[in-house]
Amino acid sequence: MRVLTAIPVYNEERHLPQVLREVRRYAPEILVINDGSTDGTGAILASEPNLQVITHPQNRGYGAALISAFRHAVDQRYDILVTMDCDGQHQPERIPVLLEAIHDADIVSGSRYLRQFRENNAAPEDRRYINFQITQELNERFGLNLTDSFCGFKAYRGDALARLRITETGWGMPLQLWVQAARLSLRIKEVGVPRLYLDPNRAFGGMLNDAEQRLAYYRQLIDDAERQTLIAYSCSLANATAKEACL
Repeated sequence: MRVLTAIPVYNEERHLPQVLREVRRYAPEILVINDGSTDGTGAILASEPNLQVITHPQNRGYGAALISAFRHAVDQRYDILVTMDCDGQHQPERIPVLLEAIHDADIVSGSRYLRQFRENNAAPEDRRYINFQITQELNERFGLNLTDSFCGFKAYRGDALARLRITETGWGMPLQLWVQAARLSLRIKEVGVPRLYLDPNRAFGGMLNDAEQRLAYYRQLIDDAERQTLIAYSCSLANATAKEACL
Protein backbone atom coordinates (compact mmCIF):
# COMPACT_ATOMS: atom_id res chain seq x y z
CA MET A 1 0.00 0.00 0.00
CA ARG A 2 1.46 3.32 -1.10
CA VAL A 3 0.85 6.15 1.37
CA LEU A 4 1.66 9.83 0.80
CA THR A 5 1.62 12.40 3.60
CA ALA A 6 0.96 15.95 2.37
CA ILE A 7 1.69 19.11 4.35
CA PRO A 8 0.52 22.53 3.07
CA VAL A 9 2.78 25.34 4.28
CA TYR A 10 2.77 29.12 4.14
CA ASN A 11 5.58 30.95 5.96
CA GLU A 12 6.22 28.08 8.37
CA GLU A 13 10.01 28.35 8.77
CA ARG A 14 9.61 28.29 12.54
CA HIS A 15 7.81 24.94 12.69
CA LEU A 16 8.82 23.20 9.46
CA PRO A 17 12.15 21.54 10.41
CA GLN A 18 10.78 19.96 13.58
CA VAL A 19 7.54 18.88 11.90
CA LEU A 20 9.45 17.19 9.07
CA ARG A 21 11.73 15.39 11.54
CA GLU A 22 8.73 13.97 13.36
CA VAL A 23 6.73 13.13 10.24
CA ARG A 24 9.66 11.17 8.78
CA ARG A 25 9.33 8.72 11.68
CA TYR A 26 5.88 7.66 10.48
CA ALA A 27 5.71 8.56 6.77
CA PRO A 28 8.30 7.37 4.23
CA GLU A 29 6.85 9.52 1.42
CA ILE A 30 6.17 13.19 2.13
CA LEU A 31 4.84 15.96 -0.10
CA VAL A 32 5.09 19.60 0.97
CA ILE A 33 3.00 22.19 -0.85
CA ASN A 34 4.76 25.54 -0.46
CA ASP A 35 1.91 27.96 -1.02
CA GLY A 36 3.84 31.11 -1.95
CA SER A 37 5.90 31.45 1.23
CA THR A 38 7.95 34.64 1.50
CA ASP A 39 10.09 33.65 4.51
CA GLY A 40 12.80 30.98 4.70
CA THR A 41 10.44 28.07 4.02
CA GLY A 42 11.70 27.57 0.46
CA ALA A 43 15.34 27.39 1.55
CA ILE A 44 14.50 24.82 4.22
CA LEU A 45 12.66 22.65 1.70
CA ALA A 46 15.57 22.88 -0.76
CA SER A 47 17.91 21.51 1.91
CA GLU A 48 15.71 18.57 2.90
CA PRO A 49 16.47 15.20 1.26
CA ASN A 50 13.90 12.71 -0.06
CA LEU A 51 11.07 15.19 -0.14
CA GLN A 52 8.47 15.88 -2.81
CA VAL A 53 7.69 19.58 -3.17
CA ILE A 54 5.05 21.51 -5.09
CA THR A 55 5.61 25.27 -5.13
CA HIS A 56 2.94 27.86 -5.79
CA PRO A 57 4.75 31.05 -6.88
CA GLN A 58 2.11 33.16 -5.10
CA ASN A 59 -0.04 32.40 -2.10
CA ARG A 60 -3.25 30.85 -3.42
CA GLY A 61 -4.90 29.67 -0.20
CA TYR A 62 -5.23 26.64 2.06
CA GLY A 63 -7.75 24.94 -0.19
CA ALA A 64 -5.58 25.51 -3.26
CA ALA A 65 -2.64 23.81 -1.54
CA LEU A 66 -4.78 20.77 -0.75
CA ILE A 67 -6.19 20.69 -4.29
CA SER A 68 -2.59 20.40 -5.53
CA ALA A 69 -1.98 17.58 -3.05
CA PHE A 70 -5.14 15.75 -4.14
CA ARG A 71 -4.23 16.02 -7.81
CA HIS A 72 -0.69 14.80 -7.19
CA ALA A 73 -1.87 11.82 -5.13
CA VAL A 74 -4.36 10.79 -7.82
CA ASP A 75 -1.95 11.32 -10.72
CA GLN A 76 0.77 9.29 -8.97
CA ARG A 77 -1.70 6.55 -8.01
CA TYR A 78 -1.19 6.60 -4.26
CA ASP A 79 -3.51 4.31 -2.34
CA ILE A 80 -3.84 6.63 0.66
CA LEU A 81 -3.27 10.36 1.14
CA VAL A 82 -2.75 11.74 4.65
CA THR A 83 -3.02 15.51 5.12
CA MET A 84 -1.81 17.47 8.11
CA ASP A 85 -0.96 21.04 9.05
CA CYS A 86 2.48 22.39 9.86
CA ASP A 87 1.68 24.68 12.79
CA GLY A 88 2.13 22.11 15.56
CA GLN A 89 -1.57 21.34 16.00
CA HIS A 90 -1.34 17.86 14.47
CA GLN A 91 0.83 15.17 16.06
CA PRO A 92 2.65 13.00 13.50
CA GLU A 93 2.53 10.01 15.85
CA ARG A 94 -1.24 9.93 15.17
CA ILE A 95 -0.68 9.12 11.48
CA PRO A 96 -0.79 5.33 12.17
CA VAL A 97 -4.15 5.84 13.90
CA LEU A 98 -5.60 7.34 10.73
CA LEU A 99 -4.14 4.57 8.59
CA GLU A 100 -5.50 1.86 10.86
CA ALA A 101 -8.99 3.38 10.77
CA ILE A 102 -9.24 3.70 6.99
CA HIS A 103 -9.51 -0.05 6.33
CA ASP A 104 -13.31 0.29 6.14
CA ALA A 105 -13.67 3.99 5.26
CA ASP A 106 -13.07 6.35 2.35
CA ILE A 107 -12.22 9.37 4.51
CA VAL A 108 -10.93 9.30 8.07
CA SER A 109 -10.99 12.71 9.74
CA GLY A 110 -9.44 13.78 12.99
CA SER A 111 -11.80 15.23 15.57
CA ARG A 112 -10.71 17.50 18.40
CA TYR A 113 -14.10 17.09 20.09
CA LEU A 114 -14.71 13.35 19.87
CA ARG A 115 -12.93 12.53 23.13
CA GLN A 116 -10.81 14.09 25.83
CA PHE A 117 -7.02 14.04 25.82
CA ARG A 118 -4.64 15.08 28.56
CA GLU A 119 -2.96 17.50 26.13
CA ASN A 120 -6.21 19.32 25.24
CA ASN A 121 -6.32 23.05 25.63
CA ALA A 122 -9.15 25.50 25.10
CA ALA A 123 -10.10 26.54 21.58
CA PRO A 124 -10.62 30.26 20.96
CA GLU A 125 -14.28 30.88 21.73
CA ASP A 126 -15.24 32.13 18.27
CA ARG A 127 -13.62 29.12 16.58
CA ARG A 128 -15.28 26.67 18.95
CA TYR A 129 -18.69 28.29 18.42
CA ILE A 130 -18.40 28.46 14.61
CA ASN A 131 -17.14 24.89 14.41
CA PHE A 132 -20.10 23.71 16.50
CA GLN A 133 -22.65 25.65 14.43
CA ILE A 134 -21.30 24.61 11.04
CA THR A 135 -20.83 20.98 12.08
CA GLN A 136 -24.42 20.83 13.34
CA GLU A 137 -25.75 22.37 10.12
CA LEU A 138 -23.79 19.94 7.93
CA ASN A 139 -25.08 16.99 9.95
CA GLU A 140 -28.70 18.13 9.71
CA ARG A 141 -28.61 18.99 6.00
CA PHE A 142 -26.56 16.09 4.67
CA GLY A 143 -27.10 13.24 7.12
CA LEU A 144 -23.54 13.29 8.40
CA ASN A 145 -22.44 12.40 11.91
CA LEU A 146 -19.46 14.70 12.40
CA THR A 147 -18.16 16.25 15.60
CA ASP A 148 -15.45 18.43 14.00
CA SER A 149 -15.95 19.68 10.45
CA PHE A 150 -12.74 21.71 10.21
CA CYS A 151 -9.88 19.45 11.31
CA GLY A 152 -7.26 19.19 8.54
CA PHE A 153 -5.72 15.98 9.87
CA LYS A 154 -7.23 13.40 7.51
CA ALA A 155 -6.63 10.24 5.50
CA TYR A 156 -8.27 9.67 2.11
CA ARG A 157 -8.47 6.64 -0.13
CA GLY A 158 -7.06 7.41 -3.56
CA ASP A 159 -10.14 6.14 -5.38
CA ALA A 160 -12.35 8.41 -3.27
CA LEU A 161 -10.12 11.41 -4.01
CA ALA A 162 -10.51 10.77 -7.72
CA ARG A 163 -14.28 11.23 -7.38
CA LEU A 164 -14.08 14.61 -5.65
CA ARG A 165 -14.19 17.89 -7.58
CA ILE A 166 -12.82 20.39 -5.07
CA THR A 167 -12.60 23.99 -6.31
CA GLU A 168 -12.67 26.07 -3.11
CA THR A 169 -9.22 27.60 -2.60
CA GLY A 170 -9.78 29.22 0.80
CA TRP A 171 -10.15 28.16 4.41
CA GLY A 172 -13.66 26.84 3.79
CA MET A 173 -12.48 24.06 1.49
CA PRO A 174 -13.34 21.29 4.06
CA LEU A 175 -17.01 22.27 3.86
CA GLN A 176 -17.16 21.76 0.09
CA LEU A 177 -15.44 18.43 0.73
CA TRP A 178 -18.12 17.31 3.21
CA VAL A 179 -20.98 18.26 0.89
CA GLN A 180 -19.46 16.30 -1.97
CA ALA A 181 -18.58 13.35 0.26
CA ALA A 182 -22.18 13.18 1.50
CA ARG A 183 -23.63 13.34 -2.02
CA LEU A 184 -21.21 10.65 -3.20
CA SER A 185 -22.13 8.45 -0.19
CA LEU A 186 -18.49 8.11 0.79
CA ARG A 187 -17.77 6.18 3.97
CA ILE A 188 -16.68 8.66 6.63
CA LYS A 189 -15.11 7.93 9.99
CA GLU A 190 -13.76 10.19 12.73
CA VAL A 191 -10.91 9.42 15.14
CA GLY A 192 -10.09 11.46 18.20
CA VAL A 193 -7.02 13.72 18.11
CA PRO A 194 -5.80 16.16 20.76
CA ARG A 195 -7.02 19.75 20.61
CA LEU A 196 -3.86 21.82 20.48
CA TYR A 197 -3.93 25.58 19.93
CA LEU A 198 -0.31 26.65 20.22
CA ASP A 199 -1.05 30.13 18.89
CA PRO A 200 -4.69 30.96 19.69
CA ASN A 201 -4.26 34.49 18.31
CA ARG A 202 -3.27 33.33 14.84
CA ALA A 203 -5.43 35.17 12.32
CA PHE A 204 -7.19 33.95 9.18
CA GLY A 205 -6.56 37.19 7.33
CA GLY A 206 -8.81 39.81 5.76
CA MET A 207 -12.53 39.71 6.37
CA LEU A 208 -12.29 36.23 7.89
CA ASN A 209 -10.77 37.75 11.01
CA ASP A 210 -14.32 38.88 11.79
CA ALA A 211 -16.24 35.93 13.25
CA GLU A 212 -19.63 36.93 11.81
CA GLN A 213 -18.23 37.40 8.31
CA ARG A 214 -16.41 34.08 8.61
CA LEU A 215 -19.62 32.29 9.59
CA ALA A 216 -21.48 33.90 6.69
CA TYR A 217 -18.73 32.84 4.26
CA TYR A 218 -18.92 29.24 5.49
CA ARG A 219 -22.70 29.12 5.14
CA GLN A 220 -22.59 30.60 1.64
CA LEU A 221 -19.94 28.07 0.67
CA ILE A 222 -22.14 25.18 1.84
CA ASP A 223 -25.07 26.55 -0.17
CA ASP A 224 -22.88 26.91 -3.26
CA ALA A 225 -21.42 23.43 -2.84
CA GLU A 226 -24.88 21.88 -2.55
CA ARG A 227 -26.06 23.71 -5.66
CA GLN A 228 -22.98 22.59 -7.60
CA THR A 229 -23.48 18.95 -6.63
CA LEU A 230 -27.15 19.08 -7.65
CA ILE A 231 -26.19 20.54 -11.05
CA ALA A 232 -23.51 17.88 -11.51
CA TYR A 233 -26.00 15.14 -10.62
CA SER A 234 -28.61 16.52 -13.01
CA CYS A 235 -26.04 16.71 -15.79
CA SER A 236 -25.00 13.13 -15.20
CA LEU A 237 -28.61 12.05 -15.85
CA ALA A 238 -29.18 14.33 -18.82
CA ASN A 239 -29.41 13.13 -22.40
CA ALA A 240 -26.67 14.02 -24.89
CA THR A 241 -28.34 17.26 -26.04
CA ALA A 242 -28.98 18.49 -22.52
CA LYS A 243 -25.46 17.61 -21.43
CA GLU A 244 -24.08 20.15 -23.88
CA ALA A 245 -25.78 22.85 -21.82
CA CYS A 246 -23.98 21.60 -18.72
CA LEU A 247 -20.54 22.21 -20.23
